[in-house]
Amino acid sequence: MPRYVVTATWTEQGVRDATATLERARQVRQLLSELGAAMEQIYWTLGRYDVVTIMTAPDDETIAAGVLKVAMAGGVRTEILRAFDESEMAGVLAKIA
Repeated sequence: MPRYVVTATWTEQGVRDATATLERARQVRQLLSELGAAMEQIYWTLGRYDVVTIMTAPDDETIAAGVLKVAMAGGVRTEILRAFDESEMAGVLAKIA
C-alpha cells in the first residue's frame, strides 16, 4: 500500500486547543480507518512542523480526502509527500534505465 509522509502545522485554533492533540490524533486514526487508510506513526516535532506522520492509503485520492477532511476542522495546515520504499524506488529506477 502506498506510504505518505504528512506534515502538519498548527493553526491559531490548533494551538488554542493544543491540550487535545492526543484526542485529535485518535480521531484522525479513526477517520483514516473508515476510509481504508491508516496512520502508522505520529510524531510531535520541534521546528518547521508541529506534527509529522507516516500514513498508508490504497491510493492518492484516499489520502488526499482523509487529510483534507482533517484540515477542514481548522486545527492544522498539512502537506502530503508520497514516500517510496527501497523496492518501490528500484521500480522507479528500472523505468529510466
